[in-house]
Amino acid sequence: MSDVIVAPETRDLEELAGRLAHWLSGKLPGASGITITNLAYPRGAGQSHETVLFDAHWSEGGREHAQGCVVRIKPRSFTVFPDNLFDEQYQVMKLLAEEGEVRVARPLWFEEDPEILGNAFFVMEKKQGRVPVSIPPYAREGWLRDATPTQRRTLWEGAVEQLALIQRVPVSKVGFLKGPDHAPQGWAQEWDKYQRFTAWLEETAPQPVLRDALARLEAEKPAHDPEGLVWGDARIGNMMFDEDFKVVAVMDWEQPSLGGALHDLAWFCTLAETMHGRTSSHGAYLEGMGTRAETIALWEDISGKSSDGLEWYEEFTHFKMTCTGVRLGHLRGTPIMDEATMRRRLKVA
Repeated sequence: MSDVIVAPETRDLEELAGRLAHWLSGKLPGASGITITNLAYPRGAGQSHETVLFDAHWSEGGREHAQGCVVRIKPRSFTVFPDNLFDEQYQVMKLLAEEGEVRVARPLWFEEDPEILGNAFFVMEKKQGRVPVSIPPYAREGWLRDATPTQRRTLWEGAVEQLALIQRVPVSKVGFLKGPDHAPQGWAQEWDKYQRFTAWLEETAPQPVLRDALARLEAEKPAHDPEGLVWGDARIGNMMFDEDFKVVAVMDWEQPSLGGALHDLAWFCTLAETMHGRTSSHGAYLEGMGTRAETIALWEDISGKSSDGLEWYEEFTHFKMTCTGVRLGHLRGTPIMDEATMRRRLKVA
């Protein structure tokens, strides 16, 4: 597999090691001989936050200690989304780690002081496993492409189980994710978010296609709006798996909300078809991965919620992805698609 680093910013890792070692001395007052080793950017993933892997070593109480860590730094100029939910993603992960059903990396420390690394950051434990990366597409090459159908089935079942278990988290426990007063949760919160996203994109250039798509989607607003926590980027590419193809961690909680249960299911189904389904444009069909119908049935069984009206949420997923693509294109100076293609994708005349 190609080693491709995708990161919004990079920095001198030797200097970063020194800064982290000094910072950790304040978090571990009884420790001595703190060293930071094995710093590296993740391969093939991570486009919105600077994320660096490292190992920390120290002595304390007559014993040697080691902790694999990941530092995630709040973006400065390379901001993909209009909403700053950096604190909230840490809080969500902390809650999920405490609850224990949804497998996440355990958050260790949060730092607000921007003077240390240039912006706020948090450190979480480093999990060991493999990620089906998007660059290069996992269906085209790599360990998942080389796996057997039985192994892929194990991976798919575990991934859908974790996706569904997110919907068992009571929304009352994640009240800190509520939106503005006029759209505190449910469909209204996610809709408000992407109305504002569109307006934010229009600060750079007019977005007539996105405006037309919003009008069409609003006119067809779904009646079914089950409550639920939104992960925000629900796909197997944001999960880590062990050698037995079991889920190790659910990652990238940077755009959570209380927008409702069907947003994540729609996102997962849409990305699955795009990345490894029978009509995949990124590789080839991966035998053993569940179909859309199988995914929905398993999700409903585990979550206890209905997927009625999912088709609308899948179309909204395409709209969300287009917003993100337009923003990334602006940041990189490379437009993602022409207007005609965008209109076809979003089903607007």
